[in-house]
Amino acid sequence: MNRRRVGIVTGANRGIGYELARQLAATGVTVVTAARDAAAATATAEQLQGEGLDVHPVHLDITDQASIDTAIVAVIACFGRIDVLVNNAGIAIDARVPAATPDLATAHRTVDTNLFGTWRCCTAVIPHMTAAGYGRIVNLTSHMSLSAQLRAGSPSYRISKAAINTLTRILADELAGTGILINAASPGQVQTRIGPKAASRTPAEAAKGLLWLTDLPADGPTGRLFYEHDELTW
Repeated sequence: MNRRRVGIVTGANRGIGYELARQLAATGVTVVTAARDAAAATATAEQLQGEGLDVHPVHLDITDQASIDTAIVAVIACFGRIDVLVNNAGIAIDARVPAATPDLATAHRTVDTNLFGTWRCCTAVIPHMTAAGYGRIVNLTSHMSLSAQLRAGSPSYRISKAAINTLTRILADELAGTGILINAASPGQVQTRIGPKAASRTPAEAAKGLLWLTDLPADGPTGRLFYEHDELTW
């Protein structure tokens, strides 16, 4: 069994996910860069290995349960453990679609990717974390999902992220006493492919503000929502 902690970052081939993988590996964690494009996952791992980091690729499509299961089996076979999961992968494809006249196919794709993709990944790693008595799960959400921020624009994205918040709280309650801590976190407005044009934060800055949630002490928070180190109101 690998003696170092092992973490999986989904959507690790670019943006916040790439920086999370890089910064997490820099702390001494063995990081698995997961992406739905196997070549992209490999290229990311090779780039980070070039920095002297312990990083390994895996093909993982969060919309495909078989892909997730295969990836988790591969990680356990290789390292014998999964200590950290960062659910970063997601999509934002409905910015100008009104909720009153929706494109339900787009809404379904958004919710399936963002909510159910996160849910699938959580349930895939939880048995391994439970057996080990230790786990840290970080679910990326958005300020756009907060009750005070709910307004017109990007309805399925907002709904999917609000549902991730709910999922996080429910799982945290179910997992109390298992050694698994699970929290939601917003990266803020970040300069990524799906970020707002006016975003001022870099992916590196956003990742730095999220990283602490991957290494919480045993008595650390669970079932809560954060931006940087500040707790947000759901």
